[in-house]
Amino acid sequence: MNRREFLATTSAAVSLSFLARGSLFGQTAPTAPATAGTPPAPAAPPIKVEFKELRRGVGYFTGRGGTIGWLSNREALVAVDTQFAETAAKFLEGLPGRAGRPLDAVIDTHHHWDHTGGNGTFRPVTRKLVAHEAVPALQKAAAARSPQLGEPTLPDTLFADTWRMDAGDEVVSARFFGPSHTGGDIAVYFEKANVVHVGDLVFNRLYPVTDKAGGCQVRHWRDALPKLAETYPADALYLFGHGSAKAGVTGTKADVLAMAAFLDALVAHVAAEIKAGKSKAEIVTRQNLDGFPDYHAAQNSRLPGNLGVVYDELTGA
Repeated sequence: MNRREFLATTSAAVSLSFLARGSLFGQTAPTAPATAGTPPAPAAPPIKVEFKELRRGVGYFTGRGGTIGWLSNREALVAVDTQFAETAAKFLEGLPGRAGRPLDAVIDTHHHWDHTGGNGTFRPVTRKLVAHEAVPALQKAAAARSPQLGEPTLPDTLFADTWRMDAGDEVVSARFFGPSHTGGDIAVYFEKANVVHVGDLVFNRLYPVTDKAGGCQVRHWRDALPKLAETYPADALYLFGHGSAKAGVTGTKADVLAMAAFLDALVAHVAAEIKAGKSKAEIVTRQNLDGFPDYHAAQNSRLPGNLGVVYDELTGA
């Protein structure tokens, strides 16, 4: 997430671990209660939120969790992803042009908690909650692994391949490119504004979350991104679920292809290590991947997890 802490999760359980410790971009996590005999931890500063309009009533919102995309025109309101309950409420309070109107649609790009945790907040003021058909089962499975997060609010409008709706003077469509970051990732296109929200299909210059339990297939993800980039106009503006502080959460076709190049190099690296006779335990010790300095993490790198998932794919583990 641009200039904010990334709290994305590979599952609801991983979400909790990020919330407990904070993470990459300085956004604060909830303060843990003090144990007996220790001073209380300092209170977390208020979450900073931002609305930024891009073109033709389409923009994005940052707070805590995956980037929310939005459309606001005279006839329609649409949101893409919902973050967490607290920031979802802030979004509804500040959405430009809303003035108490219900939302015509809320679209989940995938099931992860930092993208759907605000669904319950949106549900009472939203006409339909849209997602790929795999999302409800993935939400339920993630909730079963971490019941302390509560019951997820499930989408009620599902599709297998494509979905489309008129939204005032805009047209909003969505497309499934196959299992990638999870088993239910979609891209959402604001057709007249020429803006594509790809959720966590792109971590802009960040090592991604590779959620094996949630259906991640890295080799398919690598191949899906060039197809995605060719589906939309060459001059489309992209919104990403998360981005480094330097790269941000908006970009172009080149940024989508850069993510594909990273995934391709990731797979090639693991394949070469396997061919050289290295074990999984040896392969996953690497903290950064040569040739991709913009992705490097000084601490808490997700690369070992990426390497492990690819190893399992290549060996059939």
